[in-house]
Amino acid sequence: MVEYQENFQSTGSCSDGASVPFQTPPPPPPVAARDCIRLQRSSVCSRAYFVVVMVFFHLYIINIIALLLYVHYNTGSGEVLKSEETLADRSASEPLAPQAPSELHTPSSGSPAPIFNLPRLEGIRVGHIQPVSLVPDRSHKLRTLSLKPLLFEVPGFLSPEECGVVMQLAQLKGLTASPTPAPVDSQEEQLTQDELFSLLDLNQNGLLEREEILSLSLSNDGTWLSSYNLREIHMGLERSPAGVLSLQDFKQVSGNVFQHSAAGQGLYGQNQVRQKSTQTRLFLGEGTHHLLKNIRNRVTRLTRLPSSLIDLSEPLEVFRYEQGGYSHAHHDSSPSSPEGCCAHTHLAANSSAPFQISCRYITVLLFLNTVDAGGESSFPVADNRTYEEEALGDLSQQYCAKGNLKIKPVAGTALLWYNHLSDGNGWVGELDEFSLHGDCMVTRGSKWIGSIWINVDPDQQRQERYQRLVSGQPLRSEEHGTEHSDLHQDL
Repeated sequence: MVEYQENFQSTGSCSDGASVPFQTPPPPPPVAARDCIRLQRSSVCSRAYFVVVMVFFHLYIINIIALLLYVHYNTGSGEVLKSEETLADRSASEPLAPQAPSELHTPSSGSPAPIFNLPRLEGIRVGHIQPVSLVPDRSHKLRTLSLKPLLFEVPGFLSPEECGVVMQLAQLKGLTASPTPAPVDSQEEQLTQDELFSLLDLNQNGLLEREEILSLSLSNDGTWLSSYNLREIHMGLERSPAGVLSLQDFKQVSGNVFQHSAAGQGLYGQNQVRQKSTQTRLFLGEGTHHLLKNIRNRVTRLTRLPSSLIDLSEPLEVFRYEQGGYSHAHHDSSPSSPEGCCAHTHLAANSSAPFQISCRYITVLLFLNTVDAGGESSFPVADNRTYEEEALGDLSQQYCAKGNLKIKPVAGTALLWYNHLSDGNGWVGELDEFSLHGDCMVTRGSKWIGSIWINVDPDQQRQERYQRLVSGQPLRSEEHGTEHSDLHQDL
């Protein structure tokens, strides 16, 4: 307005002095104002458009990164789990078949090579938790309890209903008292042929099969068959057109001359484990309850071992400890010895070793009920710095009072530990002395557990011969000449 008035005055002064009536000039056109506002709105729209574009760009980048991470972390493990589920399902629906070349191969060079590698779970550190896939509809947690021995816990391995079914199956099969060491000069009663046939007939189908004789040359109660009788039974199987022995065939082949081991000696030529319990064995192979086959599949996925190795191992052994029941500290497996041969490969290996030993690479222990009081599983030297029997004293009877690690039984929980170290080449090494364990006395109620022992011979060639013989695969060319002539000699 000031500028407008000055322009007006200057216009008036330039006139010839004539009086010009005052006229109010029209207001400035609003075009400039509209132009200014238009420019401001354009700036705001550009800024909002930029923000929207950047938000979508960042979302796109985040999606790409998430997709890459998903592919990276799920491709490898997904394929492994898928292959394990396929392998377990195939083993559950098909009878024992010859192993695939990828699972069992023959060394091509002169140096011995392992039949397959024995993978080991990684403990990382005590308390470490890692997920494992055992069943299709849920994931389990694997928790590290100790590194010496390598010991894990899997809560919820079995449901309460499944635990009840296993206990019912054991009761239907019938539980017998655990053997106790006898004095050297005691006379033990012989088992009848009917009782021994029932013990050897693991799947209770009324027939003795080749796998049962080869894998279970030892009877259930600590009494073993002599080498002579093993040879006679195996030869009877070979002569039988059906390849199996009925009870009548068994009686004709075996006679009544079964021998017992030396008094006070257990299955594996060592002192028997002192325990107070009842027990029975449940076969996990074909022709059994579907739950037992599911347990076998879960153990296969948990241990990541070939299914054929699980199939050829010992049956599920169910123990019941009543109030006052216990088992003193012991090792499930035995140290390697030139005088001993693994019990499960003794016959197939044509070994002349004077006694048989246990070769249990892994133990899977299932808690089938929750104990009211007592009954803990104790590992007295778990994660100890050293293992010196002189300094530690007699831990076989003080394993609960001095136990470094005691685990309270909870129904459905599974424990897994390695009884042997690795030899560094993917095979069984020396006995892990820190795997010493026992069951504390049950002070109230009862305790039910199930033990699954996975057998592996530290001698790779012996394990290979055993698996080929049991699975029906032809032996290697260098073994063909001695298969029939030497198999039954020097047992």
